[in-house]
Amino acid sequence: MDKGGEMERSKYMPDLDTPVDERFTQNFILNGGKFLYVVNVDEVHSSFDNILLENDWYEKDVLCLDDNLSDSFKGYNLNFCTNIQSTFFLTTCESLVADNGSLLVCSKQLKEMKLQELPVNIIVYATTSQIVNTIGEGLRVIKNNHKEGIPTNITTIKHFEEAHEEKDFMTYGSSAKNLYLLLLEDL
Repeated sequence: MDKGGEMERSKYMPDLDTPVDERFTQNFILNGGKFLYVVNVDEVHSSFDNILLENDWYEKDVLCLDDNLSDSFKGYNLNFCTNIQSTFFLTTCESLVADNGSLLVCSKQLKEMKLQELPVNIIVYATTSQIVNTIGEGLRVIKNNHKEGIPTNITTIKHFEEAHEEKDFMTYGSSAKNLYLLLLEDL
């Protein structure tokens, strides 16, 4: 605290006046996430290919619970399946939370699986229009996007390195993940 009784912000924390997309990026990277910004679908596929090449993930099992997503990334000699023992998990998310650099997901992405059941390696495909300031805003997005009924299993993926031990109700039971984010500019 400073002499006026207010909390001092760490020099590593993003400035509160920083645009939401920059705050998300800074916090996501501070969490240990690997961020790939792309401006078109060709760059999405090129970056995805580079991730596979970097990790030698060709000809591997990929946990993917979204048929549209697996269709979008076919042609890489991958075996899309529902096996939780897969090399990596390919998914989307509901929102990207700027305040803490986390990814808000729900049963649409996870079905009824818990975060610790998922493969350690995760590739998330998202767009810049999904960035929100807070978890509360992200929850409102879920409510508005799922008028037929609010999904279950709502949580955040936030821990990308073992060093992060902070827990809250939105990260209960999570475990560290090797996370890549393919972020497509759509605004």
